Amino acid sequence: MEAIPPPPPRILIVDDDESVRDVISVLLREEGYHCAVASGADMALELAQHEDTPLVISDMKMPGKDGLWLLEAMREQHPDTAVIMLTGYGDTEAAVDCLRRGAVDYLLKPPKLTDLIRSIERALAKRRVELARKRYQKKLERKVRDRTTELRSALKDVSTTYQNTLLALVTALDAREHETSDHSQRVVEYTTAIAHIMAIKGPELDEIGRGALLHDIGKIGVPDAVLLKPGKLTPEEWVEMRKHPDIGFSMIAPIPFLSIPSQIVLSHQERFDGRGYPRGLAREEIHIGARIFSVADTLDAMTSDRPYRKGTTFANAIEEIHRCSGTQFDPQVVKAFLDIGEAGLVKIKEDMVARKKAAAAAKLNAANGGGTNNGEGGAAGGGSTTPPAGSGGIAASAAAPADVTH
Repeated sequence: MEAIPPPPPRILIVDDDESVRDVISVLLREEGYHCAVASGADMALELAQHEDTPLVISDMKMPGKDGLWLLEAMREQHPDTAVIMLTGYGDTEAAVDCLRRGAVDYLLKPPKLTDLIRSIERALAKRRVELARKRYQKKLERKVRDRTTELRSALKDVSTTYQNTLLALVTALDAREHETSDHSQRVVEYTTAIAHIMAIKGPELDEIGRGALLHDIGKIGVPDAVLLKPGKLTPEEWVEMRKHPDIGFSMIAPIPFLSIPSQIVLSHQERFDGRGYPRGLAREEIHIGARIFSVADTLDAMTSDRPYRKGTTFANAIEEIHRCSGTQFDPQVVKAFLDIGEAGLVKIKEDMVARKKAAAAAKLNAANGGGTNNGEGGAAGGGSTTPPAGSGGIAASAAAPADVTH
């Protein structure tokens, strides 16, 4: 079965002179083209709206809206239509102007048939190439969008895997200090809430959240005899405890996506007045994430129960943190913290407890009533140990000054 040849391209001839329209249309029909005619620019635009028109041949000089107006309108409304301009004047400047505005050619009237056919063939060939280029570009853009979507999905999966791995690691660390349940994750909630008030968002907020989550990762290197000691630490034991920021930093700093969180881990025991450790940094020398974290960590340390004392109320903790603004804590961070308010901070803790219970219930349902969620763990911050006598620290006593113990 022979293939059906495609229909001839439609050419729209625009001229206010009827005899010119008739002559050109007759000649082009004899060459196998399908022709339509229009006596002016408005009529030409209306015809182009109703049927695909690959090519327009238009007179330059017409009463009312001239050929240049039609050229501009076709470029705007039908950008895939090629336009050849005709004129009875040998005006080089006008020819250049037509080509600059988007015409594919410029011929003098009356055009020689050979020149007209050659110009039409060039125009249609150029149009075919341009349409093919646009189709290829759209196809390429679609592939890029599809690949980008796939890549984003893959990166999200990787990010989720990273986050789950970090949570598992921190949960294991919290479980080691079994008396301080879910401390690390509570501190993340408080930290991100304060950061939101300070207009921190996007990747920076994610980095600060990871730093808060991993703040005590260095306690992996602290001996159990020191870390789990129920009473006060001796000066020698306190020296061992103070090594954990450096240990944590050395553990995660080589991991590229944890480079910023590692700075928070290293600086989370610094004080705004420069009396913290391990480097004695002060003010803006301390990473903003660490400055925010120190307030969040102090709140959780003061309001959480320890084997050696009961946690204080949120009101008392807020008052103490306010009192230490400008010494232990960055005043701007404290201001954002106070803006959350007691009710807001209590709600953060209650919401976290509710989510944990819901997750545990869902896990039990999935297991058809078997098994329990043993993911509870101790806090990595606030901790079970206290500084030597005289060093001051709220983790040692809910009524003591707001220095974090470790």
